[in-house]
Amino acid sequence: MTDLSIRKVLQKPNDVGRMVCWAVELSEFDVQYEPKGPIKGQVYADFVAELSSTATHQKRAYFIWVLSVDGSSNQQGSGASVILEGPNGLLIEQALRFAFKESNNQAEYEALIAGMLLAKEMGAKSLLEKSDSLLVTSQVTGGYQAKDPQMATYLEYVQILRETFEVFELVHVPR
Repeated sequence: MTDLSIRKVLQKPNDVGRMVCWAVELSEFDVQYEPKGPIKGQVYADFVAELSSTATHQKRAYFIWVLSVDGSSNQQGSGASVILEGPNGLLIEQALRFAFKESNNQAEYEALIAGMLLAKEMGAKSLLEKSDSLLVTSQVTGGYQAKDPQMATYLEYVQILRETFEVFELVHVPR
């Protein structure tokens, strides 16, 4: 259901270009147009009450958010994927492509940092982070030392971000 004027556009066969192609493609599916109808004021009141409820905010603050990250690098470039799972089935997925040359471990750190910043922006207080990089998880948890200056810089920034969460746990997940 929609209030948009797409009905008028798709029913005019004299229009040219892509819209005609779409009209032909959609004509075989018996698409019917119905206006949405008025939205009652109570719906807005319920929505505002749901968002402003202090119980909802307390649940969100102490819910354990789960962050899954993976970074990779090859000759064509590097990138990362970030999946953040929050309260009430909230799922945020990001795919990142980096415009600079970096190693696989640097891409893993970039993915971790991007995920932590996203979780911080979403208001997460408790974060469980999962990564398949043994090096990154071991350096962050203190099992390995960061001898490379670039890795030490990444580690230092992750430690600063880590302090913004009340609970932070980083686990290694085998591939």
